Amino acid sequence: MSITEFDRKSAIGKLIALMSMLRDKDNGCPWDLEQSIESLIPFTLEEVYEVVDAIEKQDMVELEDELGDLLFQVVFYAQIAQEEGLFNFDDVANAITNKLVRRHPHVFPEGQVTNFGTKSDISSEQVVVNWEAIKKQEKENKFLRKSSADSGTEAESILNDVPRAFPALARALKLQKRAAKVGFDWQELSPVVAKLKEEIEELEEAIKDGEHEAIQSELGDVLFAAVNVARHTGVDPELTLRDANTKFENRFKWIESRLNKEGKSVAESSLDDLNQLWEQAKVNGL
Repeated sequence: MSITEFDRKSAIGKLIALMSMLRDKDNGCPWDLEQSIESLIPFTLEEVYEVVDAIEKQDMVELEDELGDLLFQVVFYAQIAQEEGLFNFDDVANAITNKLVRRHPHVFPEGQVTNFGTKSDISSEQVVVNWEAIKKQEKENKFLRKSSADSGTEAESILNDVPRAFPALARALKLQKRAAKVGFDWQELSPVVAKLKEEIEELEEAIKDGEHEAIQSELGDVLFAAVNVARHTGVDPELTLRDANTKFENRFKWIESRLNKEGKSVAESSLDDLNQLWEQAKVNGL
């Protein structure tokens, strides 16, 4: 490809062409050529978290850079899939475009982009209701297509498409929401809190018995129950834990700084002294 041909391409066209060069069997990058759809998973997850980190830091310069890294992951997957005869980047772009048009009938009447501009008197709440109904129909259609293609397809369940690769807290929340949609849920907060207390008691018993597997199992139940409390109180467990992590980090760093001014370190301090400093950090609003 000549410089002129490359320069004439759109921004996304240049990225796709560059990805093709990186995967060129004769002149490409050895590392890029070794990658597969499966091997890219940890890198994709890392890029997603870096995007979130940039947003939380309100660093728009870094966000621009991290979004580029995340887009590169999408192009990378599409390139490998194209080489394997599965799909290409245009297929990915067309799929999301068609999905967005299909799921916004209030914006694109009769599922036609050409009908854009027709006013629709609909609330955001009704948009969510319609969105979920359309998603449900899409999932049923997808399941039927998969079933006809593979007689060994897993039995139908509303939980089937909750990704196993989700972070554990996020997946627990998603599983609970799915189950709640079909009535498998408490209608009040009190039994949810009671269940958390029950699980904590069972964890305490497992700890007394000293059985590692039982402790692990019961601790998992405690965490799952805690996510349920978060859901019922309208709190996002992932964001809540991230906030708690930040709070711990800020307080611990304050303690380190305070001790450093006195020529001391955390390792050289007693637990009582550290606890006192911790309480001071809390008083200081950290």
